[in-house]
Amino acid sequence: MRADRLVAVLLLMQARGRVTAAEVADELEISVATARRDLEALSTAGIPVYPQPGRNGGWQLVGGARTDLSGLTATEAQALFLLVGPAASIAPDAKAALRKLVRALPTTFREHAEAAAEAVVIDPARWGEHVKERPELVRRLQDAVVRRHRVRLTYSGRGREPAERAVDPLGLVDKDDIWYLIARTEKGQRTFRVDRIVSAEETDELFERPADFDLARAWDEIVERMEERRSGLTATVLMDDRFVWVMQDRLGRNCEVDGTEGDRVRLKVTAPTPLMIAQHLAGWGGAIEVTEPREVQAELARLGRELADRYSGMM
Repeated sequence: MRADRLVAVLLLMQARGRVTAAEVADELEISVATARRDLEALSTAGIPVYPQPGRNGGWQLVGGARTDLSGLTATEAQALFLLVGPAASIAPDAKAALRKLVRALPTTFREHAEAAAEAVVIDPARWGEHVKERPELVRRLQDAVVRRHRVRLTYSGRGREPAERAVDPLGLVDKDDIWYLIARTEKGQRTFRVDRIVSAEETDELFERPADFDLARAWDEIVERMEERRSGLTATVLMDDRFVWVMQDRLGRNCEVDGTEGDRVRLKVTAPTPLMIAQHLAGWGGAIEVTEPREVQAELARLGRELADRYSGMM
């Protein structure tokens, strides 16, 4: 018996006061027999639900009993649907769940909740591309995360031979169309790029998720460490103010405004190596000036000579 369906039945009863098995079946898209079993299961489990026979009978919560899930305010319901609505636009399961939840809300909440759910549409495809399906491996790892099942991975790290290891999957993150698995290993918490996982086998071994683990906080810490590594070298760049937004859009947090010099803006551009900074900047040509360090200036000069040597004969 699905716990989420029983919760939906409770929410429906709280919204309507009294329901019949046929009404529950229609709202949750299940059979009348299944709806009746769900209602009986709630009563057997100790929830104050009882049937009222007769022409106008049905099932009702004794004394108007309520569950914590019904404590949503109108503002909270709207915030919830603003969050879930965009996902529902690209995920059929989310859309079906959202529709059922709307029906279970108090009548006074429904109009704004439905409007919030339809206020935003997410189109994850870039221009000229089709929407990418979530990789099957991600789906399997997600199932292991939810079910708290240990996984045996064969992982091919950068420049390393594939190796097998047992991990406790704690969560998945999609960043810029690249999936990452955060997992606990015998050597501590590790992050794995899903596209480098050669194989993954979900086992029957259960693990206990750390009580203090928060996926969003863990990912923030990982990003911070990675950005520190990516920002090992800083170059000072001068450019016209009108182009600054383009540079910042391309480099993100690796480009920060550091004041002005005359009629130009001074930027701090960071990357792990002089070559990587030079590669980011070479396409700007004479529109920018790198004032330091000399290592980046030297790499730009080298790149310029290479381009001149290759294409000068075509002039």
